[in-house]
Amino acid sequence: MFSSRKRLNRAYKNAKVIPFDDTSKFILFSDCHRGDNSFADDFANNRNIYFHALKHYFAEGFHYCELGDGDELWENLSFKSIFEAHKNVYLLMKEFHQQQRLHMIWGNHDMVYRNADFVKKHLSSYFDPKIGGNATLFNAIEYHEGIILKHTKTTQELFLTHGHQADWWNYVFWKWSRFMVRILWKPLNVMGIADPTSPAKNYKELIKIERRTKKWISENNNIITIAGHTHRPRFPEPGDIAFFNDGSCVHPRSITGIEIENGTISLIKWEIDTNDDGVLQVFRHVLEGPRKLIDYKTN
Repeated sequence: MFSSRKRLNRAYKNAKVIPFDDTSKFILFSDCHRGDNSFADDFANNRNIYFHALKHYFAEGFHYCELGDGDELWENLSFKSIFEAHKNVYLLMKEFHQQQRLHMIWGNHDMVYRNADFVKKHLSSYFDPKIGGNATLFNAIEYHEGIILKHTKTTQELFLTHGHQADWWNYVFWKWSRFMVRILWKPLNVMGIADPTSPAKNYKELIKIERRTKKWISENNNIITIAGHTHRPRFPEPGDIAFFNDGSCVHPRSITGIEIENGTISLIKWEIDTNDDGVLQVFRHVLEGPRKLIDYKTN
């Protein structure tokens, strides 16, 4: 537990602080695992749902916080192939970034983004065939291990991080895990065989990670902590340990996320379903909440 505690403490201590109030609006997604649109690209099935949801949040003035594992850089060797596969998504994210409404956290599958030089080299621009040269993408973007949303009036803090700090194998030995995924599990994944090192596919590991994270939260004045990593949505009741999880964008036929709006927090799902006329549409559903953030505040 000591190592998990130390890693979470460091992520909290070094977190970027973003002030907010009851007029602020945030959408939190994680674990998109955007890939190259191959059979192993788990994001491909939900990309239309995700893109529709992101357009909605952009139009409604939300800030977008991505809590790690946005890009699948274990199975894929380069960002370029991922960008080409999901170019419309990245160009929409660029619009968030240009309006200073994009806040990025790195996870274990995109841990290379903790290197600022790597981010600058690969994410600053892309080749645009229309102009026959490079165009700006995420100019001067920064990735963080943690972000703290701090309320300007109540001083309440919400700690956002990926959550793999409580998963020693996928944090300390992430390069070895990446090697195993690229060489062994990617081809097996195409055949439907899951990676046993992933907490999203190993229930025993998932429970251990959640238990370590909850212990850290309890030791830190029950600070609201919102993570991803395990892909399992979590939405506690006020008075319980304040551990939230936004789920993932690679659920079968749906994506889940967390909205913060009007001083409240909600767990939401977007999915494709039929309307009364049998027409397929993308729908947003509230799974839990909204709950007032102040109800989770401790002294």
